[in-house]
Amino acid sequence: MKKNNKVRVRFAPSPTGYFHIGSVRTALFNYLYARKEKGIFVLRIEDTDTERSRSEYESDIIRSLKWLGLHWDEGVTEEGEEGDFSPYRQSERADIYKRYVHKLLEEGKAYYCFCDKEKLEESRTRQKEKGLPPRYNGDCSALSKEEREKLLKKKDDYVIRMRIPKEEEIEFEDMIRGKIKFETKEIGGDFVIARKDFSPLYNLACVVDDHEMQISHIIRGEDHLSNTPKQILIQEALGIEVPRYAHLPLILGPDKSKLSKRHAAVSAYEYREMGYLPEALLNFIVLLGWNPGDDREIYSLREMIEAFKLERCQKSGAIFNIDKLNFINGQYLKNKTDEEFADLCIPYLINSGLIEARFKEDQYPPAYGGMQAKTTYFIPERKEDISSQRIKEIVALYKEKVKILSEVSKEVDFFFKKELNYDKDLLFWKKMTTEEVIGSLDRSIEIISNLKKWEKPNIEKGLMKEAEKEGDRGRVLWPFRAAITGKKASAGPIDVAVVLGSKETLKRLKMAKNKLL
Repeated sequence: MKKNNKVRVRFAPSPTGYFHIGSVRTALFNYLYARKEKGIFVLRIEDTDTERSRSEYESDIIRSLKWLGLHWDEGVTEEGEEGDFSPYRQSERADIYKRYVHKLLEEGKAYYCFCDKEKLEESRTRQKEKGLPPRYNGDCSALSKEEREKLLKKKDDYVIRMRIPKEEEIEFEDMIRGKIKFETKEIGGDFVIARKDFSPLYNLACVVDDHEMQISHIIRGEDHLSNTPKQILIQEALGIEVPRYAHLPLILGPDKSKLSKRHAAVSAYEYREMGYLPEALLNFIVLLGWNPGDDREIYSLREMIEAFKLERCQKSGAIFNIDKLNFINGQYLKNKTDEEFADLCIPYLINSGLIEARFKEDQYPPAYGGMQAKTTYFIPERKEDISSQRIKEIVALYKEKVKILSEVSKEVDFFFKKELNYDKDLLFWKKMTTEEVIGSLDRSIEIISNLKKWEKPNIEKGLMKEAEKEGDRGRVLWPFRAAITGKKASAGPIDVAVVLGSKETLKRLKMAKNKLL
């Protein structure tokens, strides 16, 4: 096999669950390193766990990577596979693994083990009771050829173990952690590398695939650190080059325990459904274990690539802080144009039932090709159409406020209501009496009714003049805002009124007054 000198990294998830934040971080760091070094980013699917692997999980991995914009150069795709080292699914590489297992057996570097599982478990239990680390005792390592052949004919349940030196030191240079040493006695004896049908366990399959696919650097989570000495032993036994390793710190919850569902969403795609932008999620995740060297927090993907260095990754655990993620997402939302922001919000307004999307009869839906469909929108509760322009004006009021897109519907729902349902106590500012609130609403109704042109400066001038007379703005603006929104907090009441329109604003002010009569 011709050696490729190009940097080649791989992201090799197991499709045994939904694509989670830890996997996103591993994929991102591999992607950044490949792009920084002008190398190749490979997507390999490690699906040898046939009982737990599911096609829907693989689809989730591919879909999530595409949503995040982490495009790979080789590997599994929705359409099939791309690259010179296919297949890229371990389940399709059985013959390749068998070849390597045979090699190790023929050279005496691996052997058949016929030990009873229950007896092995009893041995481990006794060792633990004595305070010793569990270790295989090597009963089958010295079987003669005749004994082995006899047992192969007699027994139908066996495994293949790697023969490892008992008193040796394994040393390698981790690109993040520096020099790391392991004693072979810490490994637990000769470990299993394949089942009786020669199907490999993780460590062998991983080593073979990395070699066959010419992977030069392995960037993965700290939880794989204990696998590294085993993999190096297999590499040395096979006489193949040892790639460079980099082990990323664990991602921890705010309480510094292992990240779990109570700290963060299970699936990366859930963040899309909640209203996080892919660029914001990547920006947040890159800072989980990587220090750019300054206080800057906002990075585009291009800027991440330019600044990324594995040497700047930290060794200690990285804390997942949802407040920081929300802050970063909010920054990205603020930088969207009003049109972009509205386009992002519309699916959430539809999902919450505030609006419905409709196609004009003379248009074809996009899925059918041809003429692009023109979408119109309808407000079910008010039984009236609403234009894209008006939707844009409504949601733009909250672009600076919301942190995630799923918050928008709750903020703007009052625009789409026929009647507001709120307690009349909401209309009261501080120690105002009922008569004072009614008087305040009456004055607002009079000001709004007498405006010749519905523009923010005119509305503001009229209301603020009245507020100055009161000596306390809240006595005018609080009842006004509560009446037109039905909420304790909202965008600026005058801004809301401008978008709501004079007719609807007057209607809501009068309805509020009636609540108090």
